[in-house]
Amino acid sequence: MEYRDRGGSKSIKNIIFIVTKDCQLACKYCYLVGKNSNEKMTWEIGKQTIDYILNEFSQSKGIILDFIGGEPFLEIELIDRICDYFKVEAYKKELVCFNNYRFNVSTNGINYNSPKVQEFICKNKKHVSIGITIDGTKRKHDLNRIWKGTNKERGSYDDVVKNIPLWLEQIPNAETKVTISSADIPYIKESVLHLYSLGIHEVNINCVFEDVWKEGDDRLFEEQLMELADAIIDGGYYNDYVCSFFTEHIGKPMDCQMDNQNWCGAGKMLAVDAEGNFYPCMRFAKYSLRSKDALIIGNVRDGIDKNKLRPFLTLDRCTQSTQECIDCEVASGCAWCQGENYDAADTPTIYQRSTAICKMHKARVRANNYYWNKLYRKLEKEGEREAFENNKPKSNAPKC
Repeated sequence: MEYRDRGGSKSIKNIIFIVTKDCQLACKYCYLVGKNSNEKMTWEIGKQTIDYILNEFSQSKGIILDFIGGEPFLEIELIDRICDYFKVEAYKKELVCFNNYRFNVSTNGINYNSPKVQEFICKNKKHVSIGITIDGTKRKHDLNRIWKGTNKERGSYDDVVKNIPLWLEQIPNAETKVTISSADIPYIKESVLHLYSLGIHEVNINCVFEDVWKEGDDRLFEEQLMELADAIIDGGYYNDYVCSFFTEHIGKPMDCQMDNQNWCGAGKMLAVDAEGNFYPCMRFAKYSLRSKDALIIGNVRDGIDKNKLRPFLTLDRCTQSTQECIDCEVASGCAWCQGENYDAADTPTIYQRSTAICKMHKARVRANNYYWNKLYRKLEKEGEREAFENNKPKSNAPKC
């Protein structure tokens, strides 16, 4: 999404509301280093943001409002009010998007069954998508996703898993996002299979982008993925379930002349915080940064500063990658986070790509090759390859 002159772009717009920086949990791998209970969006800022969106992007064919935190459902009354205001104003202005919109919420799932959340879901059931984060087995989930303010590091698995049946009933094709850090590598296989057993058919899973990896983690990672590959193929899960670690078209060289797209969507989305400041992505807000200043590109009163946004619109793979990354034989599918690039860079630049996950990506590629080679050998032996290729489950997850 490019930000053009008022009303000039007809693409779908994605707006991220940081409604609170508070959360019930203190997840050990969380990149939000500045969570607190003080910074909460007011109704006035929420209203001004909607007014700005509907004015600036009045010709957009669709609007997506993303609500994040912290834990966004701590501010369910504000979210509900913002969404109601959006619907009424879009209808009154007779905008194209008045019936082409979606409300996305990323939640830890703890408050999912509360009356106010359920009322919000029922009211917007045709236009709402909710992602609940559950990391896998109780052992893996509770290793990192712990309640804040406790001395015993009480895990949150039991508080989340009880809401999964209701979530799966209300949100068709619901998917979860699993995060892998150094400490929980040994539990990858059992966790993915456990999520399948809960009825979750799509597991989107990724390694943290921060430099947390230890010597030998890549070897353990590869072993776990190969064991998972065996379990998925031998158990026949591949027909109905998706794990994003196994993606057919990764691990190949990249040609900057043919495919030079930026991986991350920073600059093509818009995030707004409690003070009404705009960011190219929520990862550029201060509470997401360890060592750099926030990178603000405007606010709800003055709009977007296109000079501050312009560098993000020029980002591509080659302008921020080392020659080693450009020439890498398994470059395709190697991801990065623009906010982490900025935070980890030697200088305040967005053009220095962080390579902390290099070894982990290469390990994933080796396991991915093993998965597809084994799967297709099995399908060919059983005469089912063509049927599988015509009907194989596809991920619904966005790239970033």
